[in-house]
Amino acid sequence: MRGLKYLAGFTIPLFAVVSLIWPNHFAFLTLIYAFVIIPIGEQFFAGSIDNVSETLETQLLSDKTYDVLLYLSLPVQWAILIFFAYLVSHNEYTILQLVGMTFSVGICSGTIGINVAHELGHRSKYYEQFTAKGLLLSSLYMHFYVEHNRGHHKYVATPNDPATAKLNESVYLFVLRSFVGSYVSAWKIQLELNKKNNKSFFSFQNEMFWFQFIQLITIAAFYFFFGFLAGSLFIVSAVIGFILLEIINYIEHYGLLRKEVSPGQYEKVKPIHSWNSDKTIGRLMLFELTRHADHHYKASKKYQVLNHHNDSPELPLGYPAMMLCSLIPSLFFRMMNPRIPKDQLSLAA
Repeated sequence: MRGLKYLAGFTIPLFAVVSLIWPNHFAFLTLIYAFVIIPIGEQFFAGSIDNVSETLETQLLSDKTYDVLLYLSLPVQWAILIFFAYLVSHNEYTILQLVGMTFSVGICSGTIGINVAHELGHRSKYYEQFTAKGLLLSSLYMHFYVEHNRGHHKYVATPNDPATAKLNESVYLFVLRSFVGSYVSAWKIQLELNKKNNKSFFSFQNEMFWFQFIQLITIAAFYFFFGFLAGSLFIVSAVIGFILLEIINYIEHYGLLRKEVSPGQYEKVKPIHSWNSDKTIGRLMLFELTRHADHHYKASKKYQVLNHHNDSPELPLGYPAMMLCSLIPSLFFRMMNPRIPKDQLSLAA
């Protein structure tokens, strides 16, 4: 029964469905819920720094509820996307309604889409990796599967990682840099794997090639079955989804750096190299993504057993509120820079 608390993560798609069915009154409901109601609500619920004991960890890992909730995200996410495309192709909406509906779907793509894909992408079972790729497809961001595991986790908090935000770098510059840099990095990683395994560019082992092909086929299918408007809005919703991901990337490692112990070699990743948030609502809504320090410290750990680390820097607000603050760079820098550990601040300066 403990795992059912993470059903909170499915309130986002629930509100999205409401937005799609009744856009006359609720087109922007999901946007308001995610970035107004949740940030306000997090101020009334104290976060918890409690960690699970070894005995409880064994129990939690044996409880399949936690996994089933993640697997459920795939049909829910794609049902919402197809429902959205169907409605747009069969009804007339105002521009304002379409904007609200598209944001609703895009927020789903960024939360139960990419976020859950991130968790499952670290798993070793084939069907879990398949589910991760299917969720990333909904945001047309399948290269994340290659780059995140083999690039970001290796180079996080170093100048070699495009997904680590630099000190005093605005979120706008970062999103563009991370988007381009991560995509290029994914191709480099893939081509190195192909060369190492003596595989051709068109090999089935070249996932990056097939990811591009699958994404293009998916876009074409939306245009073919649902028309130009629905196909175009599917792309827009995907862009919203991966922009949300990149903004989260921005706040997760902003200004943090690992020490270079020798040319090109850096100290081991520690909890101090990721920003943490123990806000209860955010933890439940995002399947413990906010305990990001422990995730990078031990990437193979499942979300339900991630721990708090006292030496990890703590965000002043929860994830949704910090995402909003990041849109005003001067405000974000004033909030974050004083919290950066002094030794890391000297490295970043």
